Amino acid sequence: MLRSLKSLDLYKVSASDGELGSIENFLFDDELWAIRYLVVAAGGILGGRRVLISPIAFRQADWSTYRFHLALTLDKIKNSSGVDTDKPVSRQHEREYVRYYGFTDPPSPRPREGSDDTHLRSFREVCGYEIQGSDAAIGHVSDFVVDDETWAVRYLVVDIGHWWLGKNVILSPLWANRIDWYERKVHLDLSREVIKGAPPWDPVAPVNREYETHLYDYYGRPVYWADAAGLPVEARK
Repeated sequence: MLRSLKSLDLYKVSASDGELGSIENFLFDDELWAIRYLVVAAGGILGGRRVLISPIAFRQADWSTYRFHLALTLDKIKNSSGVDTDKPVSRQHEREYVRYYGFTDPPSPRPREGSDDTHLRSFREVCGYEIQGSDAAIGHVSDFVVDDETWAVRYLVVDIGHWWLGKNVILSPLWANRIDWYERKVHLDLSREVIKGAPPWDPVAPVNREYETHLYDYYGRPVYWADAAGLPVEARK
């Protein structure tokens, strides 16, 4: 199911043996557009530390009670390294994270040989980025829409309310020509008029396959859920 990332602000996180804390932020990979970590403000025995939790560690997501349950104990998390949210999370930090928790699937792509660069970005930071169309500024990023199974970032939510009152639209991040992280801008080859006529996004309505099909038809883009031959990805499983 596709969900607004901001809607997960309400969620709490529980270890296998007790309450851990609340979600404060998300870190995503800016090459693969996938959520890699939840930044959790931990209470109790962790004394307010911020800890990184990979979705790999989820035992269950309870959508009815707004809670993520982890297959980790509080002591295991307590003895992990925290995170300085004012600094980038380096590849070295990620390698140490994977080794510490014993994950078999790394939460990030293998780094280039000899490189310690990071491709992790803060969701909170990117909210507010300007969307620059082919002819004019369009709006700003106000939210992400993510797949709650794969944690892929499917869409950026764009607030265009400053020139089209109350309207929000969604765009795939893969449609961006480029993203200027220094200038805090997402550049598109779409005009303001094209965006103006796009299907509106309603935060209280589910983003279902019918809506997505209409969206991709409008923009004339190939759908992500089909392969090169146009067959549903599920048919290849």
